[in-house]
This record gives sequence, structure tokens and C-alpha cells, in this order.
Amino acid sequence: MVHNGNLPTTKKLEEFLKNEKISTSGLNDSEMIAKSVAFFMKKGHSLEASIIKAYPLFTGVFCLLIMNEQKIVAVRDSFGIRPLVLGKLNGGHIVASETCALDIIGAKFLREVKPGEMVTISDKGVKSFQIEKGTQKLDVFEFIYFARPDSYILGKSVDAVRQNLGIELAKENKVSADVVIPVPDSAIPAAIGFARESNIPFELGLIKNRYIHRTFISPEEHIRHKIVQLKLNPMPHIISGKRVVIVDDSIVRGTTSRQIIKMIRNAGAKEVHLLVSSPPYKFPDFYGIDTPSQKKLIASTKNIKEIKEELGVDSLHYLSYKGLIKAVGLPENSLCTACFTGDYPVDIGERKKEISYDIVQ
Repeated sequence: MVHNGNLPTTKKLEEFLKNEKISTSGLNDSEMIAKSVAFFMKKGHSLEASIIKAYPLFTGVFCLLIMNEQKIVAVRDSFGIRPLVLGKLNGGHIVASETCALDIIGAKFLREVKPGEMVTISDKGVKSFQIEKGTQKLDVFEFIYFARPDSYILGKSVDAVRQNLGIELAKENKVSADVVIPVPDSAIPAAIGFARESNIPFELGLIKNRYIHRTFISPEEHIRHKIVQLKLNPMPHIISGKRVVIVDDSIVRGTTSRQIIKMIRNAGAKEVHLLVSSPPYKFPDFYGIDTPSQKKLIASTKNIKEIKEELGVDSLHYLSYKGLIKAVGLPENSLCTACFTGDYPVDIGERKKEISYDIVQ
């Protein structure tokens, strides 16, 4: 079994398994999902029937691939928070999280698996069954950061959306500067869009070490500091003596941003302006991305002026929520924007007590 997503609460699953005398000790959400499906299969039900019976126990976000010797079954939660696609290659079928995975192996994209849908692939072909009525609520952060730029989601090019984010950011914020540089790699398209709209030259002023991974996921602050130093190297001949616009896709804790600003200053920047191609990130993600607790999210406890001072920039500008929706180009009600609004479409159960709406500036 393969699982992309997260169950914020496993209470229902745990109670079911314990009632059936199945130990849950040391099991994560994915393992409990597998145990529940296996339980029904041992009762003599088919793989598909077992998934349908266990499905109501999966209280959260999931794109699943479950297989036995005869078939592969793909299942998506009823809100479609994470992407899931179906492709075809040499008469066979492929399921992947993103379309870019299909492109790489020369497969043809057929369609997205619908929210609440189960797709069965076997030697008899492909069959579809709608387990639950779906309501599309794709995580908007797929467009901002998570997805690869060469993917298409809901018919939209991720790269084109990110360039639109930069264009809207430039329309909302007029900054006098000599050069626009992105925080690579995910902010590159937004910086291109910003530079094009603002008529400020675009340069790659930070060079990325390809062997270092995403820093905001690292749990220890001293490790994140060290990773940023290893991950990015500034180009003084681009930065020195210049008024620099840095475009980043988001600010989570602020740790990475602070380090980057310091690098840019040390490389001789005359001014540093930080432009963020998304709104302030105020609420944690419970749907499969390891973001920190709310109190560690800088925008949940500080206003923009305080964040500007803490990061040490000459100016700080975020994209507005309205600008975000316009840039994505999809109906607002088809998107999950929980990290900006605190509106969680999939019930987060007992995790609600971890959220405060009062502390947000």
C-alpha cells in the first residue's frame, strides 16, 4: 500500500481495530489503513469491497494505492486535497501523484482520479466506482510550493500559475529596485513573473546545492540553519551595491528567510526587499505536510511590521489572498486554503484544540 496524505485523527480507525482485537501499538495512520483493509479481506471480501467497507474509517486526507496479485486499486478522499492522476503506457495503466511522473516515462495522461473515487486496474481493464460524493478542495499550496512546476493540476500548469502569482505580486506592490532574484527552486517562476511585470531585471543571485532537501521540514532549528548555509550560495557580482528584490513562495517559521537575508546583506546588497508570492502562513497543515505547530508560524504571532523587523529587510510584502485566488484561476470554493484562513474542509478532530484564531494578527 502507498499513501500520500495524513489522517489528522485516527481515533475511529484505532477503535475499530481494537474492537477486532488487532493491536495498534506503534502503528502510523498508513499502517492502520492497511490493517483495516486486510481485516475485511480475511473475512472473504474482495480487495475493492474491503476498501469500500473500510473507507468510512479513514478520517482525513489520502490518496491510496493498494494492490494484490491480481489488481491495483487507487482511492482518493472525497475532498481531493492531494492530486492523483491516471495515465497509460504500452497498453498498461499508471497511477501517480502528478502528471510530470507520467511525462518522464513517456506515458499518456488520461485524467485525474476524482475526489471520492476508486479506480481498479486489472487484466480486465480499468473500472471506476464512486465510493462517496466528491467535493473538490485541492490544497492551494500544491500550486504555490509542493507540486513540481512541470505538472498540470486541474487543467492548470503549475509553472504558469506560479508566474501569475509573481505578476499579481508586482501589480499589488511597486518596489524600486535594480534586480529581482528568486529563492530557488520553487520561487523561480514567481520571480520571473514579478520581474516581467515590474520591468526589473531577473537574475539567479542564489545558487542552489542540488543535494540538499527542503529546509522547513527539518525539525531542529540549528539543523535548519546549517542546511540553509549548505543549500544556497549568493552571487556577489549580481548582488553587490544593488537594491535587491528577493522573491520567495512563502514564509513558514522565518528561520530560512532570516538566513537568506543575512547572506544577501553579506554579499553587499544596498537594500533588501522581500516579496512573498502567497499570503501570510498562519495555520498549520494537518493534511500530509510536516509544518510546525501554530505558535512557531511567524505570521500567526507577529504582524507584517514585526516580521519585517525580525527578518531585517528594508520592506516586506505578501501577495493578498484575493491576488492568490486570481493568480490560480480556479474557483475559490474548489481550493483548500486552510494554511491562510484556518478553514479546514476535512475535519481535523481532536487537533482543533491546537488551533487558535485569537492570536493571529
